[in-house]
Amino acid sequence: MALSVCVYCGSRAGDSPLFLQAAREVGVLIGQAGGRLVYGGGKVGLMGAVADAALAAGAEVLGVIPQALMAREVGHRGLTELQVVDTMHQRKLAMAEASDVFVALPGGIGTLEEIYEMWSWQQLGYHDKPVALLNVDGYYDALLEFTRISHQRGFVSQPQFEALIVDTDAPRLMQRLAGAAARATAPDDYSKL
Repeated sequence: MALSVCVYCGSRAGDSPLFLQAAREVGVLIGQAGGRLVYGGGKVGLMGAVADAALAAGAEVLGVIPQALMAREVGHRGLTELQVVDTMHQRKLAMAEASDVFVALPGGIGTLEEIYEMWSWQQLGYHDKPVALLNVDGYYDALLEFTRISHQRGFVSQPQFEALIVDTDAPRLMQRLAGAAARATAPDDYSKL
């Protein structure tokens, strides 16, 4: 099953070469599986690395970027398709509708907001698509500890806690996402957003 994989990640490269390596590896894995990358449309940082690697591996790549960020995130003009939208909400909705699974690589505030929104939308029943973190070089360790605390303190239910797929190995994570996507049954309903 060829997947449309939504990847959230930084428009910066971060402080470890492992971050860029992971972004490139995910892009290659998407291409090798005959999948499509859906991402934020930028040409720089991890965003650019995952897109370039996916393209080089033969994947279709859909970028979605608001007009206001075209210069800031340096919109990637070499994609299969680049959608320029008016707002961040339009960007996130277009990416959600075009994707079968969601995965966050290392990134900053925007990456966290996007992956948590997809996890929240999953909990609220807007979609039944897998949501995942690729925990590269321990980047998400503290966030995962906070998530465990939120669960222990009664703010995240057991099913929702277990719904977040976490792995440190990109090929294994992609296999887990493919399996989870095959089990997803509920239709999307973004009409009430």
